[in-house]
Amino acid sequence: MTDHNSTFHVAETVVSYDDICLAQKTLEPILRKTELIESTFFSKEYGNRVFLKPENFQVTGSFKIRGAYYKISKLSDEEKSRGVIAASAGNHAQGVGYAAQMLGVKATIVMPETTPIIKVEATKKFGVQVVLHGDTYDDACRKARELEIENGYVFVHPFDDIDVMLGQGTVALEVLKELDDVDKILVPIGGGGLISGIAMAAKMLKPGIEIIGVEPDGACCIARSLDENKVTELKKVDTMADGVAVKTPGALTFEVIKEFVDEVVTVSDSDILEAILLLMERHKMITEGAGALSVAGLKKLAPEDKNVVCVISGGNIDISTISAIINRALVSRGRQFCFTVNLPDKPGELLNVAKILADLRANVIKLEHNQSKVMDRFKLVQLEITVETNGHDHVRQIQKELKKHGFEIIKIY
Repeated sequence: MTDHNSTFHVAETVVSYDDICLAQKTLEPILRKTELIESTFFSKEYGNRVFLKPENFQVTGSFKIRGAYYKISKLSDEEKSRGVIAASAGNHAQGVGYAAQMLGVKATIVMPETTPIIKVEATKKFGVQVVLHGDTYDDACRKARELEIENGYVFVHPFDDIDVMLGQGTVALEVLKELDDVDKILVPIGGGGLISGIAMAAKMLKPGIEIIGVEPDGACCIARSLDENKVTELKKVDTMADGVAVKTPGALTFEVIKEFVDEVVTVSDSDILEAILLLMERHKMITEGAGALSVAGLKKLAPEDKNVVCVISGGNIDISTISAIINRALVSRGRQFCFTVNLPDKPGELLNVAKILADLRANVIKLEHNQSKVMDRFKLVQLEITVETNGHDHVRQIQKELKKHGFEIIKIY
């Protein structure tokens, strides 16, 4: 452990261990305890001792309450009287709404028009005014800045603010209090506020700890900026993890990440979907795409039997999308296999295919045997089958066995 009098410089601001402790003391009365969960499944799957920090169980369903509440609590009475404004894809909006309600401050939130309905409605329940504008966080942020000037509001940035970072950094204090021999912390990245706060706090307590950021391939603004060695705006973002769909990182967060974050990795939407599915199946835990990023990032680590903590940053997912996500994740994991096969138009052929599948213990969950789909030249009937499988090896085994019996199949997914 390092000297608790250590200080870090962020732009023109000096940040000390006492500053992070003050944030922790301020937040303690309003936070839920999100104690670490050891995952025997992920530990075995990835060759490290894996722990989950379930911030999806937090007040408002994500870590964002930490930074938002701490920032608003530090405003002067004059600033509070003017009201606050924020831009958010959802979780920061709820954090600001909750904090404003608790502290008696008027709040306006600008959210992208693409924000899931569950997040919009959850935000409105805190009595805030919601303005929908643009397709991305960046569009909403520009609108919020306009309203800030027009109405004299105080802008509460979702990530590029020292007080917000200090609030988020309290996650690291809790992790290290529970597990002081942690080797690595995996953290989702959107604009960089969470990982900046965690990195500063963790490095003050344990300089040798590794902080690893995880971004989606389709919204990797930090990875791109690190490559360019300057804050870089992406031309577009395209990811199912709407909570981290940020084109441009913060200037402050970028400087902190450059200095204190050891590595930033990117993962595909398929990796994220698989992580969501596994968290549901193995831990009965509902997470949004952004929330599952750290678990998706476990694939990028070498199996070294290290103590690894994955920050599950949020669980505000629209229930209506869960079914589609599960189906996509099952396919990605090799747990569902859909294919077509052309059968001779005569009795018994369907039974032959069914027997092969039964012998291989592939459970048929959907079948379309349509005799109207006859290829006249060969007198073949097209059969479409969806089966429940046990993984990619099982799918390959089914393909091999059907081919062995003379059936030519076309994989749909």
